Amino acid sequence: MFVIVRTITYASLFIGLLLVYLPARILAWLGIVRPAAMGWPQTAGLLIGAAGAVIALSCVCAFAFIGKGTPAPFDPPRRLVVRGPYRFVRNPMYIGAALAVAGAALFYRSIQLFPFVAGFLLVTHLFVLLYEEPTLRRLFGPDYQAYCQRVHRWLPSAHAMH
Repeated sequence: MFVIVRTITYASLFIGLLLVYLPARILAWLGIVRPAAMGWPQTAGLLIGAAGAVIALSCVCAFAFIGKGTPAPFDPPRRLVVRGPYRFVRNPMYIGAALAVAGAALFYRSIQLFPFVAGFLLVTHLFVLLYEEPTLRRLFGPDYQAYCQRVHRWLPSAHAMH
């Protein structure tokens, strides 16, 4: 039960700051407001953003229920998580988060949010290479190495889809 409380707390802080507050500040700074009418960009943005949110939240749940940990680097899963969205790519949480913000950019028709998405992906890629992967190799050894051979970092492979 305590892992669920920790997970909700850390995920809310991460999601709240990085995926809601900062994009909202960028939009406010630029003077961009909610569109008066719903057109195809808003509909597509909602669908893409919702898909990203579902992916990210399913990853958070997998960390809590399968991994017995949280998305926070200082309180990571105790077990290697290779099920759920992690069957298809090794970093679905970051992909889901980027899709959520990209959906917001499309919804608001804000080209200015796309550099935020690109910056987010660049920072997470560097974080994955420099911290996450070495840490996971150290913690989970051969199991993680076998997982890396089966599942790609960012793009699903044909093997992972079966």
